[in-house]
Amino acid sequence: LLILCVCVCVCVCVCLQSESTALRERQLSLELTRIRDEVAFSVECRERVQGEKAELEQRFDVQRQALRDQQRRELGTLEERLRMENCADVQRLHAQQRDQVEALRSQHQELVGGTALFVYLNMLQCQPLVTDLKMAHEQQKKSLEEEFEKLRLSLQDALAPYQHIEEDLKSLKDVLEMKNQQIHEQETKISELEKMAQKNVHLEERIQVLQQQNEDLKARIEINNSVLFIIRQLTEKNANLQEHVEKESNEKKRLSRTNEELLWRLQTGDLSPRMSPTSSPVRVLPGPATPSHFQELPR
Repeated sequence: LLILCVCVCVCVCVCLQSESTALRERQLSLELTRIRDEVAFSVECRERVQGEKAELEQRFDVQRQALRDQQRRELGTLEERLRMENCADVQRLHAQQRDQVEALRSQHQELVGGTALFVYLNMLQCQPLVTDLKMAHEQQKKSLEEEFEKLRLSLQDALAPYQHIEEDLKSLKDVLEMKNQQIHEQETKISELEKMAQKNVHLEERIQVLQQQNEDLKARIEINNSVLFIIRQLTEKNANLQEHVEKESNEKKRLSRTNEELLWRLQTGDLSPRMSPTSSPVRVLPGPATPSHFQELPR
């Protein structure tokens, strides 16, 4: 009976362990399903972030193109304004030069005309002074020519800075485009680094969570393996106990048959001729002649 109770307890424990194992397996299955859902959600979030990133990049490209167009228009306006100012300055200088040349020419003509008239009127009176007047006229003409040359050179020097204004504007435009390109590249690199840093932070957090979940799963798997090992041991013990119980039952049946045979022989008076040499002597207990009152004598 004790063995049967032990077997029943073992079976109950095995059933409880099986139910607990099945419950843990269901919990692990639910946990794996939840992890798969989280991974799918993470993939969906990553795709959504990539879509938002592409949309932001497209919007940034549109804004960058708009800024480039605006900058190009502003540069064109500035270039046109500088060209107009340059043309206005050149025209003003040319007008001043023409006015000065006309004034000098008029003055020269007046001087020439006045000198000729003066010479003509006074030729008869002051013939000796004609040579002096011619010499003075020549000197005055020479001084006027020198003054005209100086004015021309000064005008040329004044116009010299405006000869390379187109090249300067082009160089300035190239420098501005280069600076804008460098600024755009730096902004792009900074934006990419910020995105990579944020992404690395999220990935590190996710890796830590997954590592923790992996450790938990490993611990649960180890516990499950331990439970399975214990179940196998209990199953082996149960099988051994069942085998032992079967052997004990067979032995009891054999002893019961032997006792019944001996009882029958005692009742019929036939003992020694049919007893086996290996048979154990029996002792008859007082009381009714039933098989339960016969016990095996100690050997």
